[in-house]
Amino acid sequence: MPKKGRRQTGTMEEHQTPHKQAKVETACPLFMKCDHPESMFESLISPVKQEEFFRDYWEQKPLILKRDDPSMTSCYQALFQLNDLKSLVSQGLYYGRDINVCRCVNGKKKIFNKDGKVSYAQLKKDFDQKKATIQFHQPQRFKDELWRIQEKLECFFGSLVGSNVYITPPGSQGLPPHYDDVEVFILQLEGEKHWQLYQPTVNLAQEYNVEPEDRIGTPTHDFLLKPGDLLYFPRGTIHQADTPPGVSYSTHVTISTYQNNSWRDFLLDVIPGLVLDTAKDNIDFRRSIPRQLLMKMDLSESSMRLSGFLRHLADQLAENGRELKSSDMKKDFIMNRLPPFLETSFDPLAPGGKLPKVDSTIRLQFKEYTVITVEPDQDPLVRMLRMPIYIYHSLKNKREIHMMGDEDMNEERISQIHGLRFPLSHMDALKQIWSCNAMCVKDLNLASDAEKENLVVSLWSESLIEVI
Repeated sequence: MPKKGRRQTGTMEEHQTPHKQAKVETACPLFMKCDHPESMFESLISPVKQEEFFRDYWEQKPLILKRDDPSMTSCYQALFQLNDLKSLVSQGLYYGRDINVCRCVNGKKKIFNKDGKVSYAQLKKDFDQKKATIQFHQPQRFKDELWRIQEKLECFFGSLVGSNVYITPPGSQGLPPHYDDVEVFILQLEGEKHWQLYQPTVNLAQEYNVEPEDRIGTPTHDFLLKPGDLLYFPRGTIHQADTPPGVSYSTHVTISTYQNNSWRDFLLDVIPGLVLDTAKDNIDFRRSIPRQLLMKMDLSESSMRLSGFLRHLADQLAENGRELKSSDMKKDFIMNRLPPFLETSFDPLAPGGKLPKVDSTIRLQFKEYTVITVEPDQDPLVRMLRMPIYIYHSLKNKREIHMMGDEDMNEERISQIHGLRFPLSHMDALKQIWSCNAMCVKDLNLASDAEKENLVVSLWSESLIEVI
């Protein structure tokens, strides 16, 4: 159980929505038509403005929003409730993959999972008798409103956005004190949850870790979340939470993002391509390493030579404005993200409208669901001879495997990479399309009308452009 310190009232960062404002608003911001990713994020952190959030809180410190707004409470409860579990379990959920049943006992996580399919009767028994927390993985696979919110947030952040639902009985705690490697947004859906946050031992941590209570010190924040409230904290923030006695139970959803999305990860992604490009023009990069270098334990003699290579790479970036080739991170993002939530009968699998011609005016659509990369040809026979452009999109991704790390799903996940390949000479034309609201096909920067028409027809066939 967490330490029961006095609840702080004046030291934590807290925003209180005025009661008068709550009476005026009759619709939940999350349920309004937030078609744009920015408006979706702004509704999530309301009444805090986006500029204030990224200036004062993002990667810096927690934010607690105490809203006391009946409309927000109603909307949050529509995202997920304990009552939803019965029908979802009947669809065939599995322990470990879809649901964990656990409880924090003496500072350690005790798991009560059974084998195979989840039984609702057993789930209810463990919840009632063992005071176990039900952790439901990636509910956006089943709940449309979470799907809509998370796919818009993936557009906003340019990073994968996952979620877990935690349902905890009264007088119980599911997880021991720990920190995560993700930016966390907690939405309190039902009941009350008592939270304690602690000073990070590793700022902006890039791994999950359990911290013993004798190491974490006293809480920096100690508070209750009620339905409609929101909590944000940066990765690395040590936290623990319990449902107070006397409360029926607590349900909250954790929305998380920015896992493996740091400058460290970006450098690891782009530096290999930069080195390969530089080696084509600089013979020093192609010279042999010293004999027996790989057999030596002490490589300090080579450090000066390596530092020279790194300085040369840095100078190239600063002077030539060389385009960085980020293919692995881009492909991982587009391959694993959610498909767009479409409230109409529009089918992204099939192109619609007029076939584009040279004299057509076209407009890019689903821009936020695409990435463009320059990478070696996927054909091993020619991969060293040319570097084509690949345009990948997530229009045909499968919602049911979003953020699911099962090895059995790897082939299915790889097979859902959809996109197009173009020669490098098409880059300027593609930049035109991606940067303009609308343009005439004949104005594309390509040598012939045939090339222009072939390019736009290819994009149209994947529903990436429309004729206006």
